Amino acid sequence: MPKSYTKLIQAAIRAKKRAYAPYSNFRVGAALLSKDGTIITGCNVENSSYSLTLCAERTAIFKAYSAGKRAFAAIAVVSEDYTPPCGACRQVLLELAGDIDFVMINAKKKVKVIRIKSLLPLAFTQDNLKRIKRTKKA
Repeated sequence: MPKSYTKLIQAAIRAKKRAYAPYSNFRVGAALLSKDGTIITGCNVENSSYSLTLCAERTAIFKAYSAGKRAFAAIAVVSEDYTPPCGACRQVLLELAGDIDFVMINAKKKVKVIRIKSLLPLAFTQDNLKRIKRTKKA
């Protein structure tokens, strides 16, 4: 694991403390590392209408995009156990961040690192949309 991930992990741990999870009590913190060294954090924010809940990973990537960041190196996610991203987060991260390292940290501060692409090997991408446009023209 790169040494540069130490600050990233610490930021994710701090972000977890800000999670709003009154229904599930499942708190998650995320920290996204841009290629320029900026760290953007996010936490999960629940809603009583569960489908309106926003995961920590998407909070971080959307904050990064709204701040003008577009190039990323890694994202760290901390929860009680190693928690891979949900399907929606896998799709969003792969499309908006690319095949970056996904760093999982558990409550004992043990770390596992995996690439986003390995979590979503057959992702729906912009290439799929391009093929659809070509097919309609034919």
